Amino acid sequence: MATIELRQVEKLFGDFQAVKPVDLTIKDGEFVVLLGPSGCGKTTTLRMISGLEAVTRGEILLDGRNVTWRHPSDRDIAFVFQFFALYPHMTVRENIAFPLQAEGQSKELIAGRLNEVVDLLQIRRLLNARPSSLSGGDQQRVALARALVRRPAAFLMDEPLGALDAEFRETMRAEIKRLHIAQNATTVYVTHDQIEAMAMGDRIIVMSNAEVQQVGTPAEVYYEPANLFVARFIGSPGMNLVPGKYQEGVVHLAGGNEYPVPERWRRSLTADLSGEDVIVGFRPEAAVADSEAGLTAELYADELHGAHTILHLSLNGRASESIIHIRAGRGARHPIGETVRFDLKPEMVRFFDPHTELALQLEGNNG
Repeated sequence: MATIELRQVEKLFGDFQAVKPVDLTIKDGEFVVLLGPSGCGKTTTLRMISGLEAVTRGEILLDGRNVTWRHPSDRDIAFVFQFFALYPHMTVRENIAFPLQAEGQSKELIAGRLNEVVDLLQIRRLLNARPSSLSGGDQQRVALARALVRRPAAFLMDEPLGALDAEFRETMRAEIKRLHIAQNATTVYVTHDQIEAMAMGDRIIVMSNAEVQQVGTPAEVYYEPANLFVARFIGSPGMNLVPGKYQEGVVHLAGGNEYPVPERWRRSLTADLSGEDVIVGFRPEAAVADSEAGLTAELYADELHGAHTILHLSLNGRASESIIHIRAGRGARHPIGETVRFDLKPEMVRFFDPHTELALQLEGNNG
């Protein structure tokens, strides 16, 4: 497999900056996900790695070899698209074999490689069928087989599950992850679906507005978001972000609520934001309903999510302002308008500067 390096890679379309300068190293055998909303630059970044899109500035290295201006066919990279891109007039067998035939490989090598990938993907029963007769999931398996048969240095996947329904997406997520583990293949995967990213990635590169917002493991981007965008974008629902004012170890919140800042955070907040605005961030599961707790909010709505219930609460009693979401047991029942008391798990609380939108760091801590 391969290491992929991007050094100050940038893409302009005229005056429009599609990708701001990015430095990134994808390690040999790593599964990295480019995650972000539509138009954030993730697909353009992937296309520059593949050579399908020329860089405006910067360099791309594959195993230390500068491939910035090499043709896609000279990069030893396989691309899997959202819409399969299978040849309709060919059988499955012919579709899978085509890349090796185009390279002029021997019949013996083609037969051996084909047998390996059809067994790996369990699609031998499909070999004589044509793409039009296959389900979406089977078409994607064939597209993966066609990429795998080449044994490329790296795989690039652009929303490969986007055209599948929910059931097939779940199945194929597991399939692709299983293939990655079996092949130890360096993989760069583009998606706007955070569930896919969290389930599949060794690391996630969160992008917005043509810029990398954070690079980290799924746990890091979920529990330690670098800024307000990542905090909102990751999670369903996203992180609760409650504005307040910090004074002498306490954040004053809407509805007369006062949140005593955990001791380990007080030096950092006192140094950076004493007497100033701050945003308190916490995931829904960080809140614990407790009749003796110090924080209160009014129930606006609730949603049963099977194993748990999401309570939508208003800190100041007005539905349109200061809505937060907390996770409760599936049997939680409260009348609309009832006051709910809750506390926060201190280890799961984060703080953000509302002016820079960056997460505050513990004093003496870089992460």
